[in-house]
Amino acid sequence: MQRVYDFLKKCGTYYLATTEGDQPRVRPFGTVDIFEGKLYFQTGKIKPVANQLKANPKIEISGMADGKWIRLTAEAVLDDNVPAQEHMLEAYPELKGLYKPGDGNTEVYYLKNARALICSFTEKPVEICF
Repeated sequence: MQRVYDFLKKCGTYYLATTEGDQPRVRPFGTVDIFEGKLYFQTGKIKPVANQLKANPKIEISGMADGKWIRLTAEAVLDDNVPAQEHMLEAYPELKGLYKPGDGNTEVYYLKNARALICSFTEKPVEICF
């Protein structure tokens, strides 16, 4: 899991895919955190992505860094634990103007049943499951 976290941090921006009915939805994300042994991302409850995750928690993440790319599939599990929200916002203080722990809008999700492939054109893919 640490390797996936490090890779996503290197990406800066990665792309998270959800579904809305039968339509894929992809958008840029930049938050990633490890809290209590789980890999997290953050969004706002008022955003369409939150409704999409409630309807179908299966996600894919893709990003590129240093000539390699990651493809990560997982289930996103909502964690309404305020300390998890605090930890995320401490990692991303620039978001504190938009989000506050326990504000009813801040949502953090951890990844469950995650499978990541880190690939390149010149090396064998590396698989990481957690």
